[in-house]
Amino acid sequence: MEIEEMKALWSDMSDQLDQQKKLTNEIILKMTQERYTNKFRTISRYETFGALFCLIAFLFILVNIQKLDTWYLMACGVMTLAFIAILPLLTLKLLSQIRNFNILDKSYKEALIGFQKAKKNLLKLQQTAIYISFIILFTSSAVFAKIFGNKDFFLIDRGIKEYLVFAFAFAFVFFFSRWGFNAYKKVTTSAENVLNELE
Repeated sequence: MEIEEMKALWSDMSDQLDQQKKLTNEIILKMTQERYTNKFRTISRYETFGALFCLIAFLFILVNIQKLDTWYLMACGVMTLAFIAILPLLTLKLLSQIRNFNILDKSYKEALIGFQKAKKNLLKLQQTAIYISFIILFTSSAVFAKIFGNKDFFLIDRGIKEYLVFAFAFAFVFFFSRWGFNAYKKVTTSAENVLNELE
């Protein structure tokens, strides 16, 4: 075999190896993108279900808004409506942004910076929602007490039973909120680990 033929054969083999390496990298990136997206699948379902529940509650309160016959009950109604309308929409929007984050057309550094920004926004919203949920516990209690029982929440004589129920509700919101926030942290950390594998 002549040297020229060997050079041509070697060049051809080198090109084939480069193409194979490029194809392997593309496959790895696509698999990583799919694994990354799947990390958010379960939490997206929960949030969608929660948004539907909030929509039903929103419509129910809106249909019965005329029963809130004092300015402070109406204020509680408006605050509750705002919370259950805005928070689910913001959550779904940020969750969609982070879930559909495309790592295929970005460098590793760009992908990581973009992910960190989306993660920070999502977790900050969840922290804010935790604090607001305690306020909404009071406002929605006032709204539903009036709608269901025609009772003014702020003027009701309360016994130990009512305080225990409210303490239980407060504890439930506290632990449920913490559980939800920790689930978000776990999912975003897991997704970040998938991205770190690209380094």
